[in-house]
This record gives sequence, C-alpha cells and structure tokens, in this order.
Amino acid sequence: MLLLSAAQVRAALPMHETIEAMKVAFGAFSAGQVAAPLRSRMPFDGSGVALLMPANLAATDDFSVKIVTVNPGNVDRPVVQATVLVFDETTGTLTAVMDGNTLTAIRTGAGGGASADMLARPDSHVLAMLGSGVQARAGIEAVCAVRDIEQVRVFGRNRPRLDQFVADMNALVTADVIACDDATEAVQTADIIYTATDSPTPTFPAAAVQPGSHIIGVGSYTPAMQEVAAAVVRQARVVVDSREAVLAEAGDLLVPIADGTFTADHIWAELGEIVNG
Repeated sequence: MLLLSAAQVRAALPMHETIEAMKVAFGAFSAGQVAAPLRSRMPFDGSGVALLMPANLAATDDFSVKIVTVNPGNVDRPVVQATVLVFDETTGTLTAVMDGNTLTAIRTGAGGGASADMLARPDSHVLAMLGSGVQARAGIEAVCAVRDIEQVRVFGRNRPRLDQFVADMNALVTADVIACDDATEAVQTADIIYTATDSPTPTFPAAAVQPGSHIIGVGSYTPAMQEVAAAVVRQARVVVDSREAVLAEAGDLLVPIADGTFTADHIWAELGEIVNG
C-alpha cells in the first residue's frame, strides 16, 4: 500500500501537467465516463462537518474516496483536513492513502487554471485573488501557468496573514504580487478574478468588475455561501464543472435562482463539454 505525504503529492503533480490532467477529467466527466455521486455531509460536534466524496473513472481499475473534515473552532490545527483513499476495484483492497489537503488545493487550482486556459482572454495580465489560504496559493500558481500574469492583486481579511502570503507568493511566481486594502482595489483593474474564500456574502462589488473579465469561484460549496454577487452572475456566461453538483450546493447559483434572478438554464456549459468540443 502506498502512503503519500503532502510533499510526495506535490512532487507528483506539477501544475502544468495537472491542468492538462484536469481537462481530461472534466471531459471524461461530461462524457458520462465518471461515476461521482454528490458528496454526502455528516455534521458532528456542534459546528463540525465531514464531507465524503467517492469517484470512479471507467477507464481505470481503481475507485477513490476523499474524506474532508471542517472544524471552524480549530485553533492549533487546520480548520479543513482531508485524506484520500484509493481502492482496487476488483478486490476492494485499499491500495493508497494520501494527503488530501495538498491534493485538493492543487486539483482545485488546476481546475481554475484549466478554465482560465480555455476561457480567459489571451491578453490577460492582471489577476485579482480574494483569499490568502492554501487554495489561493494554488490558484495563483495555476493562473500564472496559463497566462502571462504581470501583477497579482490580493485581498484577505487577516492583514498579517495577507502580508505573509504576499511575501511567500512573490518568492513562488514571477508576477508582482501586491496586497490590497479592500476587494474593490483588487478587482477593479483585473482581467481575471479568483475567489477562494468561505464567505457567505459576495466578496467584491459588482460595479468593480470590468467587461471581459474571467471569474473563477471555488469557495461556494454550500447553498448558504455566495462569493460572487447575483448581479455579476446574471451578466456572465456561466460555465461549471458539474451541473448536478452546482445545482445541489453552490450558493453562487442557488441564491439568485431562489430569488428569481435567473433560472438553471442560465448555465451555458460544463467545462468538460468545452473540452469535448
């Protein structure tokens, strides 16, 4: 049985290669070649929740389950912790256990990078990042891998963590990464806007978005979360990873649908449908 640490997962998944792998995965999903039931949720210990996500790709002999725990009250350890288990499909034998935090961050960032590669303007040079956690780090790395990003404008609510994040990212990417005092400052000159937060309310004002921007929202994983304002989504051409998933749990779409702002038909395509032509 393989035991893969965070460092080993990171070494196995260079961002450029992972972005291309994500395109293949999106295409297989939209072609009906993947079994990926909606994630199930199990509340525990008051505010904590466990998320269970199984998946199987028809072309492989394995299936996997990702288990994520979210404990908002954690102080001396991460709020979000994840582990991925891989099983042999024929025998049901556990074949690998790997660090899910690193895998999730890289996979999520690569998914955003794939969307930017397929959908963002080729002349995009300014990236706005809302958030300063591990998902934000992977998101910046991914977008910088597919576009010639010259400046990254970052806003986060925790200023000391934001300043440290900016210093870390300047050592990682060639773009000039700067901290912004508010979301409007970050977004108003951006060609690509990336939200990686757990915010229950929109993270930037609709008026700050310039026409032609590409927006990547990765944080809204419950119906109560809404990173992108309904006014922005209403004006956008909406592309999702999974229609079924977003219509079950993504507040960015469910809140305005419930309000009558638009219907589910506002979703233009899945990323995999674009991959598949």
